[in-house]
Amino acid sequence: MTHTAILPNLLTLTAQAIPAADAVLDITKIKLQALVTTEGRVSNELIEKNQTAAHGFAWVATYVESLRQMEKWALNLQGSGKFGEIEQLILQITFGEYLCQMAGGIPMNQGEIFRLHDIGLSQEEISTMMVPAVSELMQSANSQSARLRLVTLMQEHEADTMLGASGLDDELEMIREQFRRYSIEKIEPFAHDWHLKDELIPMDVIDELAEMGVFGLTIPEEYGGYGLSKVSMCVVSEELSRGYIGVGSLGTRTEIAAELIIAGGTEEQKQKWLPALASAEKLPTAVFTEPNTGSDLGALRTRAVQNGEDWSVTGNKTWITHATRTHMMTLLARTDSDTTNYKGLSMFLAEKTPGTDEVPFPTEGMTGGEIEVLGYRGMKEYELAFDNFHVKGENLLGGKPGKGFKQLMETFESARIQTAARAVGVAQSALDLAYRYSVDRKQFGKPLIEFPRVANKLAMMAVELMIARQLTYFSAFEKDQGRRCDIEAGMAKLLGARVAWAAADNALQVHGGNGFALEYKISRVLCDARILNIFEGAGEIQAQVIARRLLG
Repeated sequence: MTHTAILPNLLTLTAQAIPAADAVLDITKIKLQALVTTEGRVSNELIEKNQTAAHGFAWVATYVESLRQMEKWALNLQGSGKFGEIEQLILQITFGEYLCQMAGGIPMNQGEIFRLHDIGLSQEEISTMMVPAVSELMQSANSQSARLRLVTLMQEHEADTMLGASGLDDELEMIREQFRRYSIEKIEPFAHDWHLKDELIPMDVIDELAEMGVFGLTIPEEYGGYGLSKVSMCVVSEELSRGYIGVGSLGTRTEIAAELIIAGGTEEQKQKWLPALASAEKLPTAVFTEPNTGSDLGALRTRAVQNGEDWSVTGNKTWITHATRTHMMTLLARTDSDTTNYKGLSMFLAEKTPGTDEVPFPTEGMTGGEIEVLGYRGMKEYELAFDNFHVKGENLLGGKPGKGFKQLMETFESARIQTAARAVGVAQSALDLAYRYSVDRKQFGKPLIEFPRVANKLAMMAVELMIARQLTYFSAFEKDQGRRCDIEAGMAKLLGARVAWAAADNALQVHGGNGFALEYKISRVLCDARILNIFEGAGEIQAQVIARRLLG
């Protein structure tokens, strides 16, 4: 028997709501096209001029896709007999909240609310969404009684605050359980100390993860990997990041390097590097960003000059993660000095000697220094300088210059899917901490969880976690099917980063003043969550890319 907080005919209502949301999305697209099209072509200059409208359109599209994937999740669970009260409440609150935000204002971040009239919709056009099902969901679905009931169920299932069935198969859930146990035993008890002392994640952890197959997870079997799906990579990244984002991110470097080599490398490069990456015999780092370029990779100035068969690299790089202990750099440099755009860039698999605390960068031709950061500390960040740094000719990715930017673009889908999974893990960590504190901490004679506004925060964390989780799994599934998924991956990363930050911020609020104390783990999770909306494409860049692609 379902609880009275659940609307009757819920799945009928959600099925009727999605076409109405799609209709409003279609209108926003037409409005945006009118703003950014000149002479029959979409103008990048006009998109930039109308950034709020363009990025808002991306957010509307992300919300509609979120609703679609949540309904798909619910129908799949219903078909397998797993669509229980928890799942029904999550679906109901999702539709109630996201439809209200679509009609009234979507938070692109705390200070920027996108409203449909910002893109030119009239009240009459907005009202096309208000079919009876949408009106009922907006008015009644995300009710106080629904949220409180969800939190009551959370207390009944408190052994694990991952609330609701994931919708994944038993094999993937077995993988989740394996890495959840590892995280509880080997990461969570130590992560806060690593953070406070700004220490590198111990090599013992890296060795154990290598034994568990983390680094070879998606590398094809013929090259020493396990050949598993991107969805499995999401589950592993999610659970490790739930323990500590630094550990969950260790595999990202290998994921990026392996994707580059699989998509663009020669057979000799694949044979040389992929087995070594899969076993963690070789640890890679990504060396792309420069001090004055940020997301504008086409403006890179680091240059590579050919000397006989080999190359000599000179220039500066920044925000290089895990730079000291690694053996190989995926290094982007300009090989055609006559170019000032993407076309003159090449990618190198540049070999280096791992450093120590005393001598972090022993390889001739490169020096570096640590960038002190708020969070995301377990691998550390560095600035690097190259001065006639030697790269073997055989380590030019693909064997031909000028393909670097295209090769890098081919990795962005996987990198952003993986980042979305890390965001889900961080958000789950925030919910874990907030829940436990709200149960244990008593104020005015009762636990914090019994106060409705605390319960509201916990409920919305759980709901948005599931939305971000389903959007991430969807993008990974599309990748596994061999379909282009840059839009889907971008949406998962865009929403996941916002969800993680909101969860961490609200979890700290639940902690009150204690959350502001460094000794409490939530202070670390807040700092760690903040990076997710910046790296692998800042939120603004992400929205721009989504809008541009949807416009065709």
